[in-house]
Amino acid sequence: MPKLFEPLKIRGIEFKNRLVVSPMCQYSSTDGFANDWHFVHLGSRAVGGSALVFTEATAVSPEGRISPHDLGIWKEAHLPMLQKIVGFIHDNGAIAGMQLAHAGRKASKTEPWNDDKLVPINEGGWKTVAPSAIAFSDASDLPHELTKEEIQKIIADFRSAAQRVLKAGFKVIEIHGAHGYLINEFLSPLSNKRTDEYGGSFENRIRFLLEIIAAVRSVWPEDLPLFLRISATDWTEGGWTIEDSVKLANVVKDKGVDLMDCSSGGVIPGVKIPAAPNYQVPFAEAVRSRSGMLTGAVGIIVKPDQAEAILAEGKADMIFMAREMLRDPYFPLRAAKELGYDIKWPVQYERAKRK
Repeated sequence: MPKLFEPLKIRGIEFKNRLVVSPMCQYSSTDGFANDWHFVHLGSRAVGGSALVFTEATAVSPEGRISPHDLGIWKEAHLPMLQKIVGFIHDNGAIAGMQLAHAGRKASKTEPWNDDKLVPINEGGWKTVAPSAIAFSDASDLPHELTKEEIQKIIADFRSAAQRVLKAGFKVIEIHGAHGYLINEFLSPLSNKRTDEYGGSFENRIRFLLEIIAAVRSVWPEDLPLFLRISATDWTEGGWTIEDSVKLANVVKDKGVDLMDCSSGGVIPGVKIPAAPNYQVPFAEAVRSRSGMLTGAVGIIVKPDQAEAILAEGKADMIFMAREMLRDPYFPLRAAKELGYDIKWPVQYERAKRK
């Protein structure tokens, strides 16, 4: 059996293979509500054979959205459509997961296809927040520096969101601590210039994340997995490093986090990133080998034999795919065929499997 199709059990959940549909923003919601687009987008990836299907980064509060059109889970009214989506994913053999997020200083933007511009408050935008009053770029809003009371409110928002995730029927939560959004802004010394207990030392800069993990775990069942996505490096001098990521993994593995999803970058603009196939895999390998923690590999992984080699060589435990899953929702079915392994297809599609 190819490693790509070996089951993996984490806590009380068994994933039928190692292929994960990575969270991918769709910018297709109104007031945070999921709709038919999300049903088809997420459901088709479950039909396509992936083991775990994540929603896009889902905001824990209205001001936590990247854009006014992001998915949200800050109120009970969001749940019915999410429950329908989760039911379909589970009925088709995949596990449904939700990524919880707060965009911080990178919030209140238009969709990428509308130039990713700042949305003014009088046009439906909102005041952004951050650990420090430092704008992401010249084209960004100057964020409000969070008070300690406001930090506690956001931590409570993550806790409440996790309770709703459970009500909706999801089986995995991933906390979004990457790509320059709020948690990443606290972690990185490039964006966190605080002088209180949430800034300065490594231990202080990870405090916000640790308090979110504790809040989520306080309501998330012991038998359900909790993942964490990080930016393993800021790719620039004076920023967060892979050494920091390994150190963080050794802390959070004892706090209830089961897998570290190792991405990179995003906390400041204009950084030169050497993007190429497998360019982020060494981060997953380093965290895995030096902490003993399960890891997910990401970053221009587009071929079945490429994904198989990453797992077979012990560099990661799961493969998180984004753009390739947009191009081909049925990548797992194709991968099995290319690797010479027979897997079950949906009965409705069986006639296409036969030659």
